[in-house]
Amino acid sequence: MNILVAGGTRFFGIPMIYRLIADGHAVTVATRGRTPDGFGDKIKRLCLDRNDEESVAAALDGRNFDVVIDKLAYSSNDVRRLLDHVKCGKYVLMSSAAVYEHTGICTSEDCFEPADYPLRWCERADCGYDEAKRQAECALVQAYSRHKYTIVRYPVVVGRNDYTGRLRFYVEKILAGEPMYIDDPDSRISLIDEAGAGEFMAYIAERDIGGAVNGCCCGDISPAEILGYIEERTGKKAMLTKKGEAAPYNGYPAFAVLDTSKAMTAGFVFCDVKEAVYRTIDSYLAEL
Repeated sequence: MNILVAGGTRFFGIPMIYRLIADGHAVTVATRGRTPDGFGDKIKRLCLDRNDEESVAAALDGRNFDVVIDKLAYSSNDVRRLLDHVKCGKYVLMSSAAVYEHTGICTSEDCFEPADYPLRWCERADCGYDEAKRQAECALVQAYSRHKYTIVRYPVVVGRNDYTGRLRFYVEKILAGEPMYIDDPDSRISLIDEAGAGEFMAYIAERDIGGAVNGCCCGDISPAEILGYIEERTGKKAMLTKKGEAAPYNGYPAFAVLDTSKAMTAGFVFCDVKEAVYRTIDSYLAEL
């Protein structure tokens, strides 16, 4: 298939594109051209600025793709600017589990219905990340439902190449003997590894999975278990105090666990969350 990827040169976009290439697809990557990639002549490249409609139009008007995978849509206007200027057989929107206002032990896709939520045309800067992602979904479902589409909702992604440094924070604090504040060490959370996140996006491109779909590792994990593994591997104790620097996973509900039965019914197998987290921690320890 002829596939356009908006974004994809960082983090879990990298295993996604390599999987698409390995599966024999013709891949075109559209970015601002600021981040080097290692794909060489295996892909084609387009340069555009998602915030500039003239730039998007110049790059995409008249082009037709079997699938568009949009990793860069953070608002309703982002969706509009792209889908007004490209033709495609299927559109895959990279969304987030942040769209769920209330999460529980088994949060399913119907816990947020973009068709029933008020649509507001906005930019990412107009609201918080969670609301901006809701509006991106609303734009797709309410204004562009003529397209076949899949909305992918991930929790926090972990991996060696995570530029946000969220999981790495815990490793560095313990190694340095620096205090940190964790609001609920026993909260149960879902995560997904970068390889699984990328490969599931590529998997969706080839399959008829409609509507929203959750993706995350099998099982759940707590901050206490993360700390325990680091302490075991390093022989150092975590310093926990309310005066310490706030930890990145603070703010999760007590049970923020996603239901992935829809993805698994479609045949995709996610790895175990503890395997993914502990493997990532080991990669950080090998570097530090």
